[in-house]
Order: sequence, then C-alpha cells, then structure tokens
Amino acid sequence: MIKKKVTILNSSGLHARPSAALVKLASKYKSDFYIHMYGYRVNGKSILGVMTLAAEQGAELVFEFDGPDEKEASKNILELVENKFGMLDE
Repeated sequence: MIKKKVTILNSSGLHARPSAALVKLASKYKSDFYIHMYGYRVNGKSILGVMTLAAEQGAELVFEFDGPDEKEASKNILELVENKFGMLDE
C-alpha cells in the first residue's frame, strides 16, 4: 500500500474536468485508489465520489493506492495532479 499527501494546485480545484481526468486515469489501473480528505474516504475511480469532496485550490488530500500496479498508478496520478490536470488556463 502506498499513501501520498498531495495539494491541489490548480485554481479551479477538483471541478468536473479535473475530476474526470483523475477518474479516467485511475480507472486504467487494477489497483484500488482512494482519496482521503477531512475524514472522508472516497473511491478515486468514482466521478461522484471525487466530486463530492469539492476540493478547492490548496486542499490537502491523501491518495491511497493498493494493488498489483500501485507504483505505476501512484506515479502517473501524482504527476497528473502536479501538472494541474493539464489545465491550460492555470
């Protein structure tokens, strides 16, 4: 199991497009992916779960990966967050 603390950097936070990009990427992996925020734990492969967090810029989350491809999943998903979900208007 891998747990990593991340900060949402893009100005719009986890609104629809970044949430969709996160879920789409996470769904490519066999490993379980959970997001922890303010005592809540949601499935990172669920668009509804991710959007219910309503994480804004600066929000601190913990990403949890567990499974056969957890290293690859964590590397690529953390890269997506660090690159502000590919949002050009940031």
